[in-house]
Amino acid sequence: MFHLRLADMNDEQDIRELMNISILELQKNYLTNEQIRASFSIMGIDTQLIIDKTYFCVKTKNILVGCGGWSMRSTLYGGNHSKNRNARLLDPKEDRARIRAMYTHPDYVKQGVGRLILKEAEKSAKKAGFNVLEMAATLSGRDFYKKCGYEVESSWNDYSSVPIPMFTMVKSI
Repeated sequence: MFHLRLADMNDEQDIRELMNISILELQKNYLTNEQIRASFSIMGIDTQLIIDKTYFCVKTKNILVGCGGWSMRSTLYGGNHSKNRNARLLDPKEDRARIRAMYTHPDYVKQGVGRLILKEAEKSAKKAGFNVLEMAATLSGRDFYKKCGYEVESSWNDYSSVPIPMFTMVKSI
């Protein structure tokens, strides 16, 4: 049984640990070791999402098994440490909300954790007035998001140090 709730700052260390294991393990079949190492420069915790109350945690048996959410801010992806951050608030009439920082523990993949978070994020963004969502998806997440109704709008590489394939994906809600 999974329990979903809003994340708070007390979850920060558990979220960091979950992100690290997820990045290391779930990208092995998609990226080289060098690309996985470089992923840490463009992925990670964005505490603004927690502050904005748009970030969720999923636990089972008191273990964090998933996290993720959405943002009403301009930054499309990345953590507190990432360059090109922009805290500008988005206009729901003109802008797309962002699906952000979705991570699942490798032992809980394909058990509904990601879908649970994604549905809650979509519902919350809709309640805030947004009708379209977008995200920067990785190769390891692309097919999951397609199954959830997101379409690839464009593909590109983030060049933190080596090219990391990314996909802008969108969905109307």
